[in-house]
Amino acid sequence: MAKEEKKGNGNGARGPREDPFPGLLPAVSIYRDKEIRIANRTIKVGGPKPLIKQGERLVRHTESICPYCQRLLPAVIVEREDKLYIRKECPEHGEFEDLYFGDAEMYWRFLKYAEEGRGTHAYVPVSAPCPYSCGLCGMHKNHTALMNLVITNRCNLSCWYCFFYAEKMGYVYEPSMEMLRAQIRQLAKQGQTMAVQITGGEPTMRDDLADIVRMLKEEGVRHIQLNTDGVGFAELFFKNLDLAVQWVRELRQAGVNTVYMSFDGVRPKTNPKNHWEVPYIFEVFRRAGMTSVVLVPTVINTVNDHELGDIIRFAAKHMDIVRGVNFQPVSLTGRMRQQEVRRYRITIPDAIRRIEEQTNGEIPREAWFPIPTAAKFAKFIQALTKKPQFTMANHISCGAATYVFVERDGSGRPVAFHPITEFFDVEAFVAYMDEMREKLERSGKTMTYIHTLKLAKDLRKFVKEENLPGISTSFGRMLYEVFIKRDYHTLGKLHYNMLFLGMMHFMDQYNYDVHRVMRCNIHYSSPDGRIIPFCAYNVLNDIYRDYILKQHKISLEDWKKQYKGHKYGLSDKYVRDIKKLKNHPLYWKTYAGFV
Repeated sequence: MAKEEKKGNGNGARGPREDPFPGLLPAVSIYRDKEIRIANRTIKVGGPKPLIKQGERLVRHTESICPYCQRLLPAVIVEREDKLYIRKECPEHGEFEDLYFGDAEMYWRFLKYAEEGRGTHAYVPVSAPCPYSCGLCGMHKNHTALMNLVITNRCNLSCWYCFFYAEKMGYVYEPSMEMLRAQIRQLAKQGQTMAVQITGGEPTMRDDLADIVRMLKEEGVRHIQLNTDGVGFAELFFKNLDLAVQWVRELRQAGVNTVYMSFDGVRPKTNPKNHWEVPYIFEVFRRAGMTSVVLVPTVINTVNDHELGDIIRFAAKHMDIVRGVNFQPVSLTGRMRQQEVRRYRITIPDAIRRIEEQTNGEIPREAWFPIPTAAKFAKFIQALTKKPQFTMANHISCGAATYVFVERDGSGRPVAFHPITEFFDVEAFVAYMDEMREKLERSGKTMTYIHTLKLAKDLRKFVKEENLPGISTSFGRMLYEVFIKRDYHTLGKLHYNMLFLGMMHFMDQYNYDVHRVMRCNIHYSSPDGRIIPFCAYNVLNDIYRDYILKQHKISLEDWKKQYKGHKYGLSDKYVRDIKKLKNHPLYWKTYAGFV
């Protein structure tokens, strides 16, 4: 066993300093003769260059994959009838075209905010064209902003549309604490602020969850969020409420910053996963002091896209614990007819348009900005401080976000939304930052100090109203503190006064754009030492996710022999009693105005 060190390892960690994955990992694929050999599969490369058709405007060239054989293909993104489409042609399976971005005008507006990443630590050599050399390789453009740490593939639900639970996969994947710690130490090699999402499966199925959280804190992880359906907390609500509160409080005290909770709609039809349990999950959170919850709806056209406005209103009603909503337009997995793809496909601007319509224009499309807008803020602060900053330089098609202030009536009920653009000229301020950044990059210490004083004065130009409805703190003052103090507490104070609205569209094999995956900053860690972009790990699942997890599997039979049950008494498979859940007064109180 390695000798324990009292001093940290440079990232706030304590423990062994030996590298669990010394040197570069071996090549994960071989590329020769227009073929890639990876994960015991042969993937072909190349195909005809798609033609630009009459009435189309070329946006750009890229690469994509065939949704049937994963062949790497040349692709084009074109504008037609105010929308963007991606098209590729497989020599074996024919032409595929899919909606890429549902509003061309929004795409061109977003393009003004594009920023290039500065690269990251390369864990594996470049051994094949992207996305068949993931690990991360030297072609990747961005460091990890959020790392997904899979701690189990067990789940207390068996949703028909989910691919990721033990019974369906045929085995259990549950890495040891030592394996998980080694993965975090791989992440630390990037030298960036570490943020980790604990995911699965359903992470609450592990009764050592709090121990895992504590380990992450020991290793220097700054932000920890728990990705969960929350159903286990509701089950325990009825079995032993005090124990449920104790468990959540333990998780909070161990270091969980945010609960990232599935929530697909406000009614049973749109949210069959946890609609009935949400009132009791929320009650446990309130009693335990878990006051940072983000609702995560998967948005599917013709299924729940009519409820996006109500989801926001529901979040606003429960803003004492809910900090935001992060919508995820659906990633269409598996083989589907193109007619089915068109039926269910919804893109970021389509969802934003629904929100505008369903909030009566209170949250307009102009209030949304692409993720790399945050990279412009980061690069400005980097020029100001002369220190590298946490930078989210995703592709503009990956995501968008805004903030809204919620106006309430005398009883605290939300009655109106005020997006940040009502009170702050974001577009003008970004242009100001770009101009100021160029000056700061050429400035010495004295001139940087002078420019900092000028920033304090100039910020007032962009604030349209000093105080917002129901907010006693000056917005200009809050923004100034974010820039000058640049600390987690100040940013958190800003979050607690606003409702965050995000939009993240993960790709699938129909709309796959290699230029996007090269800029991905949401990654998965792997027990073999690799760190893999989300849209490679999950979209090319038989090459990455499933292939990797099978190397560390436990058979269902062996698992049953060693499993002693959950220490908090959660069922291995949850069975709901809808009558009991519906008849409790908490149900009607939580959903009042919606059900």
